[in-house]
Amino acid sequence: MNKNILQKITIILALLLLAACATKSKNARIIEDFNKDWNFKIGDYPTAIQSDFNSSDWRALQLPHDWSIEGAFDKDSKTKQAQGFLPAGMGWYRKTFTIPQDWKNKTVAVEFDGVFKNSEVFINRHSLGIRPNGYISFSYELSKYLKFGGQNVIAVKVDNSAQPNSRWYTGSGIYRNVRLVASDKLHVAEWGTFVTTPEISKEKASVHLEVEVKNAAETEKEFKIVSSILNQNNVEVTQTESTEKISPNATLKKTQNFTLKNPILWDTENPYLYKIVTRIYEKSTLVDSYETPLGVRYFNFDAEKGFSLNGKPMKILGVCLHHDNGALGAVENIHAVRRKLTLLKEMGTNAIRMSHNPHSLEMMQLCDEMGFIVQDEAFDVWKKKKVTNDYHKDWDAWHKKDLEDFIKRDRNHPSVMMWSIGNEIREQFDSTGIAITRELAQIVKSLDTTRPVTSALTENVIEKNFIYQSGALDLLGFNYKHEDYKDFPTRFKGQKIIASESVSALETRGHYDFPADGVKAWPTKYGAAFDGNADWTVSAFDQVKSYWGATHEENWKTIKKQDFMAGTFIWTGFDYIGEPDPYPYPARSSYFGIIDLAGLPKDVYYMYQSEWTTKPVLHIFPHWNWKEGQEVDVWAYYNNADEVELFLNGKSLGKKTKQNDDLHISWHVKFEPGTLKAISRKDGKVVLEAAINTAGVASKIDLKVDKPTIKNDNYDLVYVTVSIVDKDGNLLPNANDLINFEVSGGGKLVGVDNGYQANLDSFKASSCKLFNGKCIAIIQSNGKKENIQLKATTRNGIPVSVLDVKVN
Repeated sequence: MNKNILQKITIILALLLLAACATKSKNARIIEDFNKDWNFKIGDYPTAIQSDFNSSDWRALQLPHDWSIEGAFDKDSKTKQAQGFLPAGMGWYRKTFTIPQDWKNKTVAVEFDGVFKNSEVFINRHSLGIRPNGYISFSYELSKYLKFGGQNVIAVKVDNSAQPNSRWYTGSGIYRNVRLVASDKLHVAEWGTFVTTPEISKEKASVHLEVEVKNAAETEKEFKIVSSILNQNNVEVTQTESTEKISPNATLKKTQNFTLKNPILWDTENPYLYKIVTRIYEKSTLVDSYETPLGVRYFNFDAEKGFSLNGKPMKILGVCLHHDNGALGAVENIHAVRRKLTLLKEMGTNAIRMSHNPHSLEMMQLCDEMGFIVQDEAFDVWKKKKVTNDYHKDWDAWHKKDLEDFIKRDRNHPSVMMWSIGNEIREQFDSTGIAITRELAQIVKSLDTTRPVTSALTENVIEKNFIYQSGALDLLGFNYKHEDYKDFPTRFKGQKIIASESVSALETRGHYDFPADGVKAWPTKYGAAFDGNADWTVSAFDQVKSYWGATHEENWKTIKKQDFMAGTFIWTGFDYIGEPDPYPYPARSSYFGIIDLAGLPKDVYYMYQSEWTTKPVLHIFPHWNWKEGQEVDVWAYYNNADEVELFLNGKSLGKKTKQNDDLHISWHVKFEPGTLKAISRKDGKVVLEAAINTAGVASKIDLKVDKPTIKNDNYDLVYVTVSIVDKDGNLLPNANDLINFEVSGGGKLVGVDNGYQANLDSFKASSCKLFNGKCIAIIQSNGKKENIQLKATTRNGIPVSVLDVKVN
């Protein structure tokens, strides 16, 4: 018989066998959303673990939940400036639920993606354990305490009362998702797979899968383990299987190998994802099914050439992100994260540094799907504290377990290409840093040798840096020090280097100080001094930097010239709650973002877009509403053109072109009302035109949505950008009207913000003041299958504006 025909028959028979097996299934693995129908109350209620506890005066809510974001800003808050002056404290969550009788022979677990912090979980009065770290995902098996077919009570104590405990906003509560998982006694263990691709070519890729199987039964089991690689269309492309035996109450590790023909590689432009489905059969019955993401890619850090992905040299064009979602606080929502990453992708960002602790599963999954390179970071502090009640208190007891769980959870994500074991760790300044660095690196490498271990360092003098002296880092990360980069190849000979954190420039969206020339350091330490504005703003011209950092242009000019630098992570992609250095109260959120806290881009966004993308860009600023005759600096960011010509009311103000390594061009213009227009040209042909008009009298509330429909699932979000415009649709750039919101139908208002760093109004109010012409309202599905209507009202003379959002 022809060999090819025999192979085809074999594959067909295997598929028929799988289909036959699939008809006999025990509902292999059941994963249920466990976020709904919780009760919550701030305070300490130890008797809430009792089944007869009266929680009638507790608040009913859906997780994820952050109670800090719901509180009032308080200058005397124990969380202090670093955490945005918002409250913390202690709270309890409680839920009554029923487990089906037919789950009696299953293993049932509850999975928490993140609880901040010091959580203790109880099921039917039994304590399942304590987890101090607020960023770590964890689970508990419930089976032996459950009442199958009856009511069960789960209670979670969250203790975030020891303050201050962070250098940025953390939130308080069960702020990430929770799931209930029921599996057969014979199942793939939690985070029980590890996939690698040791050899990759155009023709084929070798895929290596380690599977950990757990048998929680009291009897020995014989089983078949079948793993299939599916392409992005869910079509199986290859498969392997074996028959195994496992002892009672034991775990078994099994290695499986595949050859994937003509693999489509994962990269930042085409993040192609396969998946591996691992099925366990006991006799002919499917008892478990487990999915593992697979992205086929290879990468390299080089001491001279920087970074390459799939053999292609490229710069890592990254930003640092904290975990909060602006007006939602620490509440994790996949739609909020997608909006955040979409804005960054459109800017040209190809990498995210997860500052400075593990981020959510949703963030990791979207980085895989959208094509972001990830520096995954475990710790901001080791044994030496940074603030009084931070993680240093839990280090000895928990760092090994936390680091291991962090690596196991994230190591199958193709987006992850660096493990960071610390940020600006104080042990780098004494000899204790040597032993700890080596220990942490060894823990990482015991679980994954496919990615480099790095740490974000602040000291670039070798004799003073004991983390570097440990010799345990594969990749050196340096925070700031851009003026010293040119010396690094000599100073750190043969070392691979990345700018793990850079810039720390400050801007307030839509605010402009003149003149715009010159760079100012703040607080004063060197160069021209800047002591701050009386209204707590900073100019949106890229000219104010922290004394330890650089302007955006200074940093990028340096990075782009250094071939040996793998890339840069800008501090930060978005403004974040807390750390409004160096302004004191009432400033409550940072100034460092390229995009403000409301998700509205600052002008420097377009500098990066002009440098980090190939799409044509022409952006001119500031706005064009000034005093007659005022001297105004006009800047332009552009690309794909030889020159830009500026016109005021049709009169040319001259052509400009970038000189040497300029990243913007500028004109000094005497203001007169009308139209400011720029035209970019290449070889004499128009590339783009951009115009700004002087806005007239307020005429309308303008409402723009980021998407026209919303899912009826209790989670989906619509972001509404709100502004006031004149009769011709021109934004009033100085408008600060109070906008009142009313939402009806299938949605609810869950957040408002205007991006102003010193705005002390509640993120949960039903109104919001415009800041420099804009604010946002966030609407969430409420489960009603009714179209949503948003009404926006303001001062007399401006009509009510109504927005309809379709629910599907």
